[in-house]
Amino acid sequence: MKKLFAAVLMSTAVGAFADAAPAQYQASCFACHSTGAAGAPKTHDQAAWEPRMAKGMPAMVESVKKGLNAMPPTGLCASCTDEDYTALIEFMAAPAPTN
Repeated sequence: MKKLFAAVLMSTAVGAFADAAPAQYQASCFACHSTGAAGAPKTHDQAAWEPRMAKGMPAMVESVKKGLNAMPPTGLCASCTDEDYTALIEFMAAPAPTN
């Protein structure tokens, strides 16, 4: 019963979190950026994103398009536009939303 309760809480929390994210986040970014897998900066970890954001948005978008370190080219969103990448990066680099 405890496992079922925990699973329901987790799926509710993930669903609420995903609702605030750009549409492509869940399918393209979530797996690595929610956990920090393969050295990915975690979503809403401002300290991790700050030095990256200091490079400027054009450099950030280029990093996504070309791939960087363990992140594959396009960051798993081949259909994303530069505007989509910008929205995704801004979302991940922003402070966590408060309810």
